[in-house]
Amino acid sequence: MEEIFADLHVHIGRSENGKPIKITAAKSLNFANIAKECADRKGINVVGIIDCASPYVIEDIEEFLKTGDAYEIEDGGIIYKDKVCILLGSEVETSEKGRNGKCGAAHNICFFPHLKDIKNFSQEMSKHIKNITLSTQRSDISGYELIDIVERYNGILIPAHCFTPFKSYYGNCTDRLKDVFKEKYEKIFAIELGLSSDTELADMISELENKNFVTNSDAHSLPKIAREYNKMLVQDISFKEIVKALKGEEGRKILCNYGLDPKLGKYHRTFCDNCNQVIQTKEPVVNCPHCGSAKVTFGVFDRINLIKDKNKSISPKSRPPYIYQVPLTFIPGLGKKTIDKLLDNFGTEMTILHKLDKDDIEAVVGEKIANEIILAREGKIKIDSGGGGNYGKITTQ
Repeated sequence: MEEIFADLHVHIGRSENGKPIKITAAKSLNFANIAKECADRKGINVVGIIDCASPYVIEDIEEFLKTGDAYEIEDGGIIYKDKVCILLGSEVETSEKGRNGKCGAAHNICFFPHLKDIKNFSQEMSKHIKNITLSTQRSDISGYELIDIVERYNGILIPAHCFTPFKSYYGNCTDRLKDVFKEKYEKIFAIELGLSSDTELADMISELENKNFVTNSDAHSLPKIAREYNKMLVQDISFKEIVKALKGEEGRKILCNYGLDPKLGKYHRTFCDNCNQVIQTKEPVVNCPHCGSAKVTFGVFDRINLIKDKNKSISPKSRPPYIYQVPLTFIPGLGKKTIDKLLDNFGTEMTILHKLDKDDIEAVVGEKIANEIILAREGKIKIDSGGGGNYGKITTQ
């Protein structure tokens, strides 16, 4: 068995020939660059690229496999330079009934073992999505229907960023995931927490006790890859092994969830759209306490506190720890040149964040920045909560 790092939610901004895939993602974020970034700079062993159902991306993958640097394996996935396993995925937006009779939308990340599987899935979904070439376009089916299609092509489905106010199940569709998936609920073996929540918050909801949690970056640019990630115990890097780890089968498992403190997330607390204030009250509010407006974007913290069915967070014994991890790009004083200097000396971001002593870091970038990195690693930071689409901010103590 080996310990590996996995980020299972990375977008593609453009195809190799410049065709738009994820409009809001960086142009440099293409299939080949993601593989290189994970192998050479991030130190991520498994990456889930979730725009692979676009026909333009499928063409890129086929060309990528011709380079000789990558190859498909029988147990699923594409191996790049024997360093990284790429899981072929698709983020699908489903149409749900929503709360109070309103139409809701939720995102799902779906993964498939082989290129032929996601090709077939793409052809099937083109019947339900107007423009299959673009990322995360609204489909005309529900999650209840989608899971059958995913399984038909040997895939798995994970509800994405489950609590965010837009495009998530708990955020704008339902108080209980069971109400959406009904008798198929047991087919959901993992959920993605999202940047504004953590294990402690999610375990306020009892129906999630037997679900494993994953923490992923939802990266829209190369530097954002691995801002959240998972440490897993597997036999090797492949689709088959990752599925076993997500299910907790045959000794494979998630060892740790590494994620931002939820306060750093863009939607942690409720935000007033009228006076542009993040609302920091102890209890959830419907009206802004500053101006009285009802035009508020509910934060993840507040939403969970509204729908929770436990008085306190209790995690099952099998739940891995959630470790607050601050990526290098979030640490005050670390610009691109300094990060490049660290990477040139030490190889990958995972090495810097997990393995180096303070003295090693200090020898390259000086005492002040070395202290910042160690304080961030140890969780000794002060955070101003994010909300309304604005990230929280950190200052070292």
